[in-house]
Amino acid sequence: MTDDQSLSQIPSADPFALFDEWYAEARLREPNDSNAMALATATPGGAPSVRMVLLKGHGPDLGTGGGGGFTFYTNAHSRKGQEIRANAEAALLFHWKSLRRQIRIEGGLREVAPEVADAYFHSRSRDSQLGAVASDQSRPLDSRTIFLERYEAARARFAGGEVERPAHWTGFTLCPRAFEFWLDRPNRLHDRRRFERRTDGPGWTDMLLYP
Repeated sequence: MTDDQSLSQIPSADPFALFDEWYAEARLREPNDSNAMALATATPGGAPSVRMVLLKGHGPDLGTGGGGGFTFYTNAHSRKGQEIRANAEAALLFHWKSLRRQIRIEGGLREVAPEVADAYFHSRSRDSQLGAVASDQSRPLDSRTIFLERYEAARARFAGGEVERPAHWTGFTLCPRAFEFWLDRPNRLHDRRRFERRTDGPGWTDMLLYP
């Protein structure tokens, strides 16, 4: 897709294919953290919270029933982890400022299998693994010294061996029900296109939206 091409000119088909095209461009052209995405969760009572996480896997074959998904990893004892466990609905936002594009994705979440979490955990740097062991993410911390002492204790505990993944350090896959693609245009005449998963069979419906 060229920068001057309208979203209405793209054939109605698979939003995963369009995501892949935009994401590939972002990987080449976005200078910092092209896989960064805002993750919005909420409590069962509807109180929202949002933070940045990193996309670590995606594709049309992930997710419930092979319907596609977007995977990230976190400490399930953190605020976001607790909210996900209590209300497994979320939204993602990719914003690539250098490309003047954004993508919103909405759907339900499911936890990855333990062996998948193990594989990704052990692909991280050893220091990152030890940091995950040492951190009680989102919980009050009396001083940074305490955290650094816990890190050193974890390093001593696993010296010479493999770092054990904490059971609460895991991954989640968002299984999309909707995508919305946004393309910046001069004079705020932006271009928006929304895809929604069909409820009467496979595939997607799509529509243009006013900016």
